[in-house]
Amino acid sequence: MKSPLFSATALLLLVRSCLGATSFTYNRTSFLLDGSPHQIIGGQMDPQRIPYQLWSDRLYKARAMGLNTIFSYVFWDQIQPTADSWDMSGRNNITEYFRLAQEAGLNIVLRAGPYVCGEHEWGGFPAWLSEVDGMVVRSYNAPFLAASKAYIDHLASDLAPMMVTNGGPVIMVQIENEYGSYGSDHEYMGALRDMFKAAFGVTLYTNDGGYDVDLYGGAISGVLAETDGSPQSAFAARDTYVNDSSSLGPQLDGEYYTTWLDFWASNYTFETYDGFASSIATVQSDLSWVLNNGSSFSLYMFHGGTNFGFQNGADWGNYLEAVITSYDYGAPLDESGRPNEIYFAIRDTISSYLKNVSSNATIPAVPEIPTPIEIPAFNLSPQVALFDILPSGVFAQLPVNMEALNQSHGYTLYRHTVTSALNGTLQPGDYPRDRVLVYVNSKRVGVIDSTYWTPNTVTLSLKANDTLDLLIENMGRINYGHRIPDQKKGVVGNVTVGGSTLYGWSMYPLSMETIPTASSAANFTPSATSGPVVYKGTFDVQTVGDTFLELPGWTRGVVWVNGENLGRFWVVGPQQSFYLPGCYLKTTGNEIVVLELEPGSNATAVQGVSTRTWANNPDPDLL
Repeated sequence: MKSPLFSATALLLLVRSCLGATSFTYNRTSFLLDGSPHQIIGGQMDPQRIPYQLWSDRLYKARAMGLNTIFSYVFWDQIQPTADSWDMSGRNNITEYFRLAQEAGLNIVLRAGPYVCGEHEWGGFPAWLSEVDGMVVRSYNAPFLAASKAYIDHLASDLAPMMVTNGGPVIMVQIENEYGSYGSDHEYMGALRDMFKAAFGVTLYTNDGGYDVDLYGGAISGVLAETDGSPQSAFAARDTYVNDSSSLGPQLDGEYYTTWLDFWASNYTFETYDGFASSIATVQSDLSWVLNNGSSFSLYMFHGGTNFGFQNGADWGNYLEAVITSYDYGAPLDESGRPNEIYFAIRDTISSYLKNVSSNATIPAVPEIPTPIEIPAFNLSPQVALFDILPSGVFAQLPVNMEALNQSHGYTLYRHTVTSALNGTLQPGDYPRDRVLVYVNSKRVGVIDSTYWTPNTVTLSLKANDTLDLLIENMGRINYGHRIPDQKKGVVGNVTVGGSTLYGWSMYPLSMETIPTASSAANFTPSATSGPVVYKGTFDVQTVGDTFLELPGWTRGVVWVNGENLGRFWVVGPQQSFYLPGCYLKTTGNEIVVLELEPGSNATAVQGVSTRTWANNPDPDLL
């Protein structure tokens, strides 16, 4: 059925950018762009997960699928890495991303948090928050609101030219994210409302699940309440459970899930609809219903990108569910920027709808996509053992957490020299924070991993003068679940063996902000129980282009290419190949560095493939 809302003029507004527009508002049934009805056909795409060199490419592909709006998270931790520093360069140059979006004919809906979830480290919160006295995140808490205001004000100042009121593409800003599934502190949400209103001066909205408790907790007076998930049920729930007329208006499915995210695990397979015709048909049916209803939507995700470096977060059920490096999400535009089946199916749905409104409606052609290149297998050489290039340590009688060492990401080594014989079960603090590699006299004797429902236990038999090392990895701070307020990493609490507390610890922060290197190559062969080892190699390519790195025979660690941290790898999967953007390559002398946490004799070769692999393997630490 054709919507009665759309004239030819409204259709033009539907498919072009808001270049030159100066207002975006709404009434009870419609969004209004410069006073004319406007329907948001949107998709989520986050600039900080995409090489900035590829922003234009991804944005034009969004237009070519028929989108007129991009929804974008901003990750606070990336732009304020310490309490007194800001970084708005590279992938953090949000203003430039929004400018390019407008150039491509796209509007922007800004999702600035301060909490965004997004399967990102701590939902976007910077790690240093946990060391602020009295801090309680996501609450009406003076330290948290003060830190949030500093972030929001800084971001708003930078983005001021991008607001629709100044002729820019940002038409709307979201407050928090799905707060109703976490709490119901309306004083907190009200404080954010006032903060955002003063900072941005454009239309505000909240986004919550389509359930009574979510809407009761997350909706706030004076702000448009929207929902996500299944549009039919969520739209009905919004109008049933939100009774404040100042929060009612047109319907927007703020996160229509095209598929789902992926976690590291031997039994977790890659989420995709490619090859599943019935699932794709359901997506098309849902989106057609929204469009013909005169409502709006945002695909989550349109393009997921990559959790470069240590950006990935984790969910918490009864164990840690760490998100993989790829944020492909089975999205219409895959991690490498290539359209898949669902892309073309949604494109057909949008195109058909627009032609039903006006026979002259068109959307841009999909650009040609180069095939990824292949890189023949080449060997890397072990350079140095990580424990031989430790930074300066900090000594204390009792261990302290990672953040207290002014460290946010990576690994922390805790070293203790045994003073008298001890036997019994190792307890690394109040509970294992992520993954603990345990060494006695430089030999690995066990692994404690909180990604399992019941983590392994490690029983030790220590004698005087033994060296006990605990290498603790931050696998991603929790972005969803009841443990969000407590996201300190490393050792939190005392370390005991057989119930006896160990005193006297040297602690070494290994943030991996700089690539670990040795002055010269060491002549050694790592053993299956040695400490982590840094490997290095070089390679050339005939043609610069995207590829997918594979590390057959390797176990777990991190990869850098030409200084860019591509993220974590782990043999368990489901990710077995790692996106290497062509913009990070050159024809000759490409340098690759791999930190292998659990080296073995098979950790030698690396290759680039044109078709990526998704697969699972048993965890070698459980064999």
